[in-house]
Amino acid sequence: MPRKQSSGKYKLKTHKATSKRFRTTGTGVVVRTKIGKGHLRRNTSKRTKALLAETIAVKSSGLVKHIKRLAPYMSKKD
Repeated sequence: MPRKQSSGKYKLKTHKATSKRFRTTGTGVVVRTKIGKGHLRRNTSKRTKALLAETIAVKSSGLVKHIKRLAPYMSKKD
């Protein structure tokens, strides 16, 4: 079976650290998780630990542009 003809465009590589740290919502907003969830949470209150589970929208348009350039195939569902 012959191979498909290439369209002349290149596949872009996704920056893996960026794809692990950021997600896009259904409306296309780039969100990130909060910091401070790695370790040393024994003495933290339950309320504070619950607040760490939330995600924050990335507000800076320059950062959003940079993130989308690093992870070009970051779909809305992932």
